[in-house]
Amino acid sequence: MNNETISPPAGYRAWSHADRFEHRNGPIFIHEDYNPPPKQGLLCFFAEQRHCNGGGAVHGGMLMTFADGAMFAVAHKQMQGNFGVTVTMNNEFLYPGWPGQWIHATGEVVRATKSGLIFVRGQLFTEQQTLLTFSGLLKRLNKKHS
Repeated sequence: MNNETISPPAGYRAWSHADRFEHRNGPIFIHEDYNPPPKQGLLCFFAEQRHCNGGGAVHGGMLMTFADGAMFAVAHKQMQGNFGVTVTMNNEFLYPGWPGQWIHATGEVVRATKSGLIFVRGQLFTEQQTLLTFSGLLKRLNKKHS
């Protein structure tokens, strides 16, 4: 498959925004319901050969890129329409992902402060297993999306 022919699973639509890096590594899809049902993530992407490392598994850098984007999707309401930056992010790799799998991301905001710090945690998973858990700290900037 290539970027132009991937159709999202039922309930998802293209996550269209101005992030050129994620666009180049996607497409990434977002669930139409902010609280998707079990076994569906807020975000997903279809793993292709181009996402893989030399061993044939989905590259850890791709999983971390996807998890970073997921933190912002999870914290969407707390971002209040502003841009933000990742301050810190921790990843724990549990299982490899493989080409031909849909990889999903889900998570939750643990805490949001008045100063714009947002603590998030979540996981990446397939139908079979959890691939990666993540936690991180985002900083909401006082700069609105245009």
